[in-house]
Amino acid sequence: MLNPELAIIPRHVAIIMDGNGRWANKRGLPRTIGHSKGVEAVRETVKAAAEAGVEYLTLFAFSSENWTRPETEVNDLLGLLRKFIRRDLAELHRENVRIRVIGEREKLRGDILPLLLEAEETTRHNTALTLVIAFNYGSRDEIVRAVAKLARDVQAGVISPDAISAEAISRRLDTADIPDPDLIIRTSGEERLSNFLLWQAAYSELLFMPEYWPDFDRKLFFDALKTYASRDRRFGGLSTKTAAVAS
Repeated sequence: MLNPELAIIPRHVAIIMDGNGRWANKRGLPRTIGHSKGVEAVRETVKAAAEAGVEYLTLFAFSSENWTRPETEVNDLLGLLRKFIRRDLAELHRENVRIRVIGEREKLRGDILPLLLEAEETTRHNTALTLVIAFNYGSRDEIVRAVAKLARDVQAGVISPDAISAEAISRRLDTADIPDPDLIIRTSGEERLSNFLLWQAAYSELLFMPEYWPDFDRKLFFDALKTYASRDRRFGGLSTKTAAVAS
């Protein structure tokens, strides 16, 4: 039976998985070990989200700024992504998980893009949890690309300038058919969005947790859901409690 504290389940949870390197440094281990442990946390979180009934889980896997990290670390991160897809894709498919990828794709080289496309194509008819992987993703870049599409459509006569709206921009984002996140979690104690889903986060609940990502587990995920259930989402309007008193 569903825990009463979880009576309100977010439809879409997005996570900034932060702290792999600091987790490793704290233990005197190579940063690569922290990233490897982070993959284990991904597996546990995907299972927890499916168990809770979350429909969409977005993970900030690799930002467009991550390319500036040392080449060895970038290669390690890409290697872990390859390993995750090759090792976990079959199981995710069996569990009816659909995989979506958001982020800039045109400049990706090597086998990474084919792997991401394979994951999407293999699972595209699945109907359970949708796992959204933000790879080579930066929100400002996403918005720029969406505005460029909109400008081309105006030039082509598809849409008039007077018809430009927030919805018109939303339809041209990478997340066009994905609901905005209800809850955004960031681990490691940092309290910023770091160019993640800036447009989509307009009314998201934000939760900053002190634990490093490799320590994130089922319990912490459900703790986050409990915190979300206790929030009063107003979307710019009155508190539901205030409105109840006023009525």
